[in-house]
Amino acid sequence: MEDIWAGLSAAFQLIGTGDPDLIEITLRSIQVSFSALVIACLIALPLGTWLAVRRFRFRRATIAVLNAMMGLPPVVVGLIVYLLLSRSGPFGVLGLLFTPTAMIIAQVIIITPLIASITHQAMRELWAEYHDLLISLNTSKGQRIATLIRDGRRNLLTAALAGFGRAIGEVGAIMIVGGNIDHATRVLTTAIALETGKGDFALALGLGFVLISLALLVNLAIHTLSRTERDGRW
Repeated sequence: MEDIWAGLSAAFQLIGTGDPDLIEITLRSIQVSFSALVIACLIALPLGTWLAVRRFRFRRATIAVLNAMMGLPPVVVGLIVYLLLSRSGPFGVLGLLFTPTAMIIAQVIIITPLIASITHQAMRELWAEYHDLLISLNTSKGQRIATLIRDGRRNLLTAALAGFGRAIGEVGAIMIVGGNIDHATRVLTTAIALETGKGDFALALGLGFVLISLALLVNLAIHTLSRTERDGRW
């Protein structure tokens, strides 16, 4: 309990004093995770909706693989990205290893299947409701996908929120490809791992409470933007 109270005290002290390192690490965490979220959503939302609308030969196998990829071990993803971006890898010439860009790439790979799978589940139910209407209007597949995405935006916000939570809490993959370099690639999760390894549990808990608070703020922001409580759908 003493460590927990010390962690709370450290968190309030870091926030209250506007600690420059904390602000830098927090902003970098948000930048990396939000960038990964935007890229993942651009891929996953149309993909999940397309799988709900389209019928093709290996559709079930594709959905099964997508669902299985939700459980990809982050350290394995980090290792694969590391090998691809290392000097001996095919993309080593780009010099992206141990940069925020490498961390974003790893997070995109991790959260895209999660967002796509949740999107598919939500859009499949919506498609069952809209199927006859959209077919009777002779809409194209692109128009059907756009309609489902627009009308299912609340469910898609939930999918995006789940992806952001997974991204900002990730440590294994980004530790491998980012290297936890001070003032360069250090984020909240890797900083917590570092301080825990050093035995500074109070500071590690303080950073952890900041991370939890950030996740709660994002959650509340999503509910506010989607107006779920105002529309009686909380």
